[in-house]
Amino acid sequence: MFQKILVAMDMSKDSKRVFDEAIALAKANKGSMVLLHVLSIDEEGCPNISKLYNPDPYQSGTGSEMVEQYQKQWEAFAKKGLDLLRSHSKAATAAGVHTECVQSPGIPGKTICNTACTWDADLIVMGRRGLSGLSETLMGSVSNYVLHHAPCAVLTVQSQVKMATSSHPSESSPWKAVT
Repeated sequence: MFQKILVAMDMSKDSKRVFDEAIALAKANKGSMVLLHVLSIDEEGCPNISKLYNPDPYQSGTGSEMVEQYQKQWEAFAKKGLDLLRSHSKAATAAGVHTECVQSPGIPGKTICNTACTWDADLIVMGRRGLSGLSETLMGSVSNYVLHHAPCAVLTVQSQVKMATSSHPSESSPWKAVT
């Protein structure tokens, strides 16, 4: 069924859940995986390029020194992504799942869909932060883009949502029942 699974990874804490779902599917279907990390300026932890164009007036250094500093930050960011991929690849291999790793710069949604098409994936497994309404409109949604443009099936893994603890379900709801 799902023999070729593309796993879209990022550096969020929820990426472990995405990986766990993907590896379970790959094992159940005796499939293989490609772990993909897209180097994107929108990802949390990415160096802030705007500082090159709007430098801190209290920061010393020339423009070329600032570019060099940004380049070092970008390389560290890319290394962190590769380390993430290698770590998950090692775990997948230990679980008996053939895995390849790909890291590439780009726009996440388009890069995920293009990689799925190039690799002829049967399934894309990716996370979903759960943004909706205005937040999704303003910030965009990688998962929404992929759902509408993917060349194959897509499984989105919802990020962990903290629920209010209550002994009665209606006590934690913002809506009150009228009797």
